Amino acid sequence: MKWKQLVRSKPMMIGASLIALLFALMMTSLFYTPYGPNEMNTAMRLAHPQPSHWWGTDNFGRDIFSRIMEGTQTAFLIGFSSVAIGLIFGLLVGAVAGYSGGWLDEVLMRIIDAKLAFPGILLAIMLVTVFGPGLGNTIVALGVMSIPAFSRIARSGFIQYKEFAFVKAATARGAGPLRIVFHHILPNIASPLIVAASLRFSGSILAEAGLSYLGLGVQPPNPSWGRMLSEAQPFIVNAPWYVLITGAVITTMVLGFNLLGDGLRDVYDNKG
Repeated sequence: MKWKQLVRSKPMMIGASLIALLFALMMTSLFYTPYGPNEMNTAMRLAHPQPSHWWGTDNFGRDIFSRIMEGTQTAFLIGFSSVAIGLIFGLLVGAVAGYSGGWLDEVLMRIIDAKLAFPGILLAIMLVTVFGPGLGNTIVALGVMSIPAFSRIARSGFIQYKEFAFVKAATARGAGPLRIVFHHILPNIASPLIVAASLRFSGSILAEAGLSYLGLGVQPPNPSWGRMLSEAQPFIVNAPWYVLITGAVITTMVLGFNLLGDGLRDVYDNKG
């Protein structure tokens, strides 16, 4: 995958720009926010956007912009962590199934198929309900939800590449399974896994927002975009900016990673 091809991909560049903007907002929030994210001021309750509060205030008088900034930390943490869990365990399952084949492949893939038959978001809701809401359990639940997507991609890649001449030649020269896996197969399936990771990131953001909206995800007072959207709903008429701004930020994050994934996929598919 060449750098020039990546730069020429407009969807990828637009997506990367949106993500970079939110990432910069997250990095800034580590050191500075205009107000404390949980600082209440009932005198400024549901204040409209103005110079002192760029994006207005919520029903407790908290600065929406500061809470959005703090919420980027939650979004990126949950996105990266859940995708990492799904990628690591999905790659492990897919690699073992695809490289080994036979009965082990059948058993592992039937387990994955059974999991695919159960809607991912319902599985996440069930796990969070059983083990309790919170940041850690939300990450684990969304990570488990991501495992099948990565495992199927990894399995397909291992089945394909283990039959290639260069892999068989390496085996004939005495290369062990670990060397075959890490030096000959994994580098060749990295591109589709990266694309899948980018697309799964946006899915994790939406799923976390949905869980927090239902009160099953990140718990107050920690800022979460889904929770903020739920709190804004009763005031959609009196303070429409609260709903619109929060929804727009979630949309920007999801759109950014979707465009990034689509751009990477286009470059990968056209790679000569």
